[in-house]
Amino acid sequence: MALDVLAVAPLYQGPDINRMRLTAELSKKPASPLKPLVPSKSKLTTIETKRVMTVLDETIHKVELVTLLSHLASKDEALEGILGGDVRRAVREHEDLCRSLLDSVAYLQDKERRLQEEEESEDEGWLRDRLLSVQLQKSNLLPLMGHIRESTKDVLRLLLDNPQAAKLSETHALGRSAEAQRFIDCLMELRGFLFEKLLTSPVEAREKTQFIQDVSRQNRRNQDIIDALENELAASMKNRDAEVEKENFVIQELKNHLHQVLRLSENNLLRTKQEAEKQQKADFRASQARVAKIQQEILLLRSQHHNLVVENREAEQALRKKKYKVETEIENWIQKYDMEMGEKQDEYEELDIIHKEEKVQLEELRQRYQVLVEEFAQIRAEREVNAKKKTEAEQEMLRMVRAATLIQAVWKGYLVRSVLRSRKKRSKSKGRGKKGKEKGKGKGRK
Repeated sequence: MALDVLAVAPLYQGPDINRMRLTAELSKKPASPLKPLVPSKSKLTTIETKRVMTVLDETIHKVELVTLLSHLASKDEALEGILGGDVRRAVREHEDLCRSLLDSVAYLQDKERRLQEEEESEDEGWLRDRLLSVQLQKSNLLPLMGHIRESTKDVLRLLLDNPQAAKLSETHALGRSAEAQRFIDCLMELRGFLFEKLLTSPVEAREKTQFIQDVSRQNRRNQDIIDALENELAASMKNRDAEVEKENFVIQELKNHLHQVLRLSENNLLRTKQEAEKQQKADFRASQARVAKIQQEILLLRSQHHNLVVENREAEQALRKKKYKVETEIENWIQKYDMEMGEKQDEYEELDIIHKEEKVQLEELRQRYQVLVEEFAQIRAEREVNAKKKTEAEQEMLRMVRAATLIQAVWKGYLVRSVLRSRKKRSKSKGRGKKGKEKGKGKGRK
């Protein structure tokens, strides 16, 4: 339906479909009394709601493209190298159909207007025939409108198949009319209402209804209070009007009194003016005497000023000579200072060059020192490792010497014990032999 209505109307640029978000614009302000009216969710969660919003967004986008067709057709020469040949040809055909439809509609409207003007003076039969012919011509517009619908669909299909052409078309949206812009704004407003409706759950809808009912009751109570206050205000206004009348009466009396005071003040003013003129004449005579005295003082001061000027000129000449002498000395000192500073600058530059060379040498020595430190650290680590190994070897040798000494001592002890045992056995065997011999000798003696 929207495409049928907008197929021939130039409209204005709307928001881009690619920049439309399916999320609610959440307020960063603190909670307000209108919080029940704001949906708790900020995004669509179900597939059905997302599909509904997608369909509406696509419809708005298509409406925006359709409303630019008349403007694109009027700028056909400027867009010759931008849009494709198929798009330009379809836009031209659509514009031709739209123009023919508009011409037919304008002709029929003009014809109906003239028939209405001639309705009173002409025959009813003749008018009926003319109205039937007009209705017949209107019915003949239906096929043309069908062609326009098909042409609109073809142009939309070509633009949607060519996103670059669609974007270029949207850049020429300033040719859209205010009526079309209002229609697109209404569609965007409808989108906002639908989006908020889809975000609102049944519970939130009931809460929203309850909140609106509470607000309505509160509004009725407030209206009753306002009516009572308005009645009080009316009574207060009546009282104020009465007081104003009293005050106006008092003001009138004060004006009359003021008029009398003014007449009295005029007489007083006249007497004061006469006294002021007399005082002014006396002051004028006194001022003339003071002016003569001041003129004499001025002559005396002028003579004193002339004498002081002469004295100051002589002092000024002496000071000028002294100043010239001091300036000459200062210039000499400045020249001497510049020469010395030039020499110092040359000396400083030479020292700076030497310093830079020595700094480079120092950096090289530092690098060499760093290398030597690393090598020394490696040698020191190797020495520590070798010393550790040597200490371990000496400890191992000492342990082996002790073990060998212990083994030798044990062996020597074993040998001594063995020798002692063998000697004991021999001494025992010798003692037994001597006793046998002694016994044999005794028996022989017996």
